[in-house]
Amino acid sequence: MDKNLWKQVQLVKQQSPLVHNITNYVVMNNTANALLAVGASPIMAHAKSEIHEMVSIAHSVVINIGTLDEYWAESMIIAAKAAHSLKKPWILDPVGAGATGFRDEILHQLLPYRPTVIRGNASEIIALAKANTIVTKGVDSTAKSDEAINAAQYLVNQHDTIVCISGATDIITDRQQTSFIRNGHHLMTKVTGLGCSATALIGAFSGVTEKYFEATAAAMALMGIAGELAVLESKGPGSLQVNLLDKLYTITEEEFLSHLKYER
Repeated sequence: MDKNLWKQVQLVKQQSPLVHNITNYVVMNNTANALLAVGASPIMAHAKSEIHEMVSIAHSVVINIGTLDEYWAESMIIAAKAAHSLKKPWILDPVGAGATGFRDEILHQLLPYRPTVIRGNASEIIALAKANTIVTKGVDSTAKSDEAINAAQYLVNQHDTIVCISGATDIITDRQQTSFIRNGHHLMTKVTGLGCSATALIGAFSGVTEKYFEATAAAMALMGIAGELAVLESKGPGSLQVNLLDKLYTITEEEFLSHLKYER
């Protein structure tokens, strides 16, 4: 299985999937650069007039509600509907789920189009599953990822999706299996939007295979391992941003396999 994850990394480089992102403008530059670093081809487009055409030529779609407004919300719903209709994989990042009624309403409208993968922190996954015992703290998590497994399973069963709960341990679950990835470093939490970049990488990996669970695991493992290795060369979060992009681009099979902490 470990070798299969590395094969997914290579497949993205070989096929250079076009990933259509409707994402938040805080992280748009970092997200595009992360996609380029792994070999994918990013496009950031949210104009309603071109959404359907963009989705039709893209290999996958990423919808991230981080800087939500009324116009972008309509674009996201159009994109999700188009991806579902065209049988294109699409990834949902429910940033700040549970924080406001507006966010929850848009998520309620997006979920019927059955996202291929949902990736969020524990608080977001719990809020998305309407388990309101945990309060969302902005876009940061106030819940441990293992507390969200029941909420993730609810989403899996309701929406026939894969759920990735990101945290100190990343948990990936669907109807058949649950896996744990224990890569990453706490300094990564000091760089805005690395979770958003991870979601975009899931989009890239899902654009080159129909093994979406494996694609999600490979993307999350790559992000975590690259972060671990980049920290070794970094003085703080500023240099980590740069070094992480470099490591996403230069990582070797030996580095990937020797650092991978993956449990099924």
